[in-house]
Amino acid sequence: MHFQSLVANGLMSVFGMITLSIVYRSLKVTDIGVYIFFLSIIGLIDNLRAGFLTVTIIKFFSGTSTERGREVAGSAWLLSAIIAVIFFIVNIPTYFISKTVSDQGLALILKYFALISIVTLPCFMADCIVQAKKRFDRMLWLRIFNQGSYTLLVFTLASLHKLNLTTLLYTYIASNLFASIMVIILRWTMMGTIFKAKRDTVWELFHFGKYSMGTNISSNLFGVTNTFIINFLIGPAALAMYNLGGKLMQIVEIPLLSFVTSGMPLLSSNYNNGEKEGMIYTLKKLVGMLTVVLVPVVIISLIFAEPIIHLLGGKNYVANEAPNLFRIFIVIALLYPADRFFAIGVDVIHRPKINFYKIIIMSLSNIVAIFIGVWIYHSIYSIAFASVIPIIVAIYMTYKPLNDYYNFNFLSIYKVGFQELVLLYKLQKNKFFSTSKNVL
Repeated sequence: MHFQSLVANGLMSVFGMITLSIVYRSLKVTDIGVYIFFLSIIGLIDNLRAGFLTVTIIKFFSGTSTERGREVAGSAWLLSAIIAVIFFIVNIPTYFISKTVSDQGLALILKYFALISIVTLPCFMADCIVQAKKRFDRMLWLRIFNQGSYTLLVFTLASLHKLNLTTLLYTYIASNLFASIMVIILRWTMMGTIFKAKRDTVWELFHFGKYSMGTNISSNLFGVTNTFIINFLIGPAALAMYNLGGKLMQIVEIPLLSFVTSGMPLLSSNYNNGEKEGMIYTLKKLVGMLTVVLVPVVIISLIFAEPIIHLLGGKNYVANEAPNLFRIFIVIALLYPADRFFAIGVDVIHRPKINFYKIIIMSLSNIVAIFIGVWIYHSIYSIAFASVIPIIVAIYMTYKPLNDYYNFNFLSIYKVGFQELVLLYKLQKNKFFSTSKNVL
């Protein structure tokens, strides 16, 4: 299950890297900045919806009866449809306002955010449901339909010398529309269950989701904050440099996302069955193993930052800030597993309010740290360094309620992770030698 999730998200990362490499080699640096700004805000809007519904669907759907699962899916569909209608209504005045906005990236957002939200809805719901059902084989196909088609269209346009900001936007919408049509045809969305929605279940999902959205936003919000500050205070060109250094964090984000995706149903099952010790041990194992595995990745990235940047963005980006920004990001990434899984753990033990309040405090600390850094040093590096502050705040705020739920030592996480990796190595080694003897 973990492997299927890793392959699905890893494939998405590969497609994303190829697409970004083509874009960085085909567009002007200012246009790339506009494109990055557009994707960042669209990502934030999508994360608001995903944070509201993804965790909620998985928590209430996993391990339940067929009838209860259909009721949860239908209620989630009703909520998502209401969100889409609200976006559409809001988008009517913003569409006309966009004509008076001078910033190109912001104008594109004001024009098209509702259209993109509606087009991506079936694919989004299918993604939530296949996670809840632990059908990560289907998730692999979802990534191919969506990101694969996008990469193919971008490559085709670049080959024909037709790739520009406008065609890139239309390609993004077309690829998401194609993916949504495919999941509807394959009947992975459970769209028909909307008629099974019940008022009590809708309110149950709503009251949980309004707090649980903090979990999903946490990984996206601060990048968006930084994007806003860089775009409006420094400029789109600097944003392109910053994004190139940060985009390589897919090296960390993909395995992390994969284990979060496949790990949450396990944590939810432990909690629903009253297995406190089992849930915390699973949490410690996942955080510890991922962090220990990251250490050699960080070391290699620190040494070979320049050639890695050259591979992704081309030779024009090696001599600027991008390699050192990547070095800063990759070191801070050692804290990511604890941040993400603690947030998920707090949701699982049914205390989503903590994540909601955590986001508010993280946002304030991030903004204060960034403005102090920019004011003192006037450097894009200060924004990168400031990103460690909200992560530390987040880990502290989520560790305490998890420790109250079942007492455990923070540092024991890494001990458990190392022990589990050693055990995994021994098991694979014994399996290899056992297979070799049988062959002989």
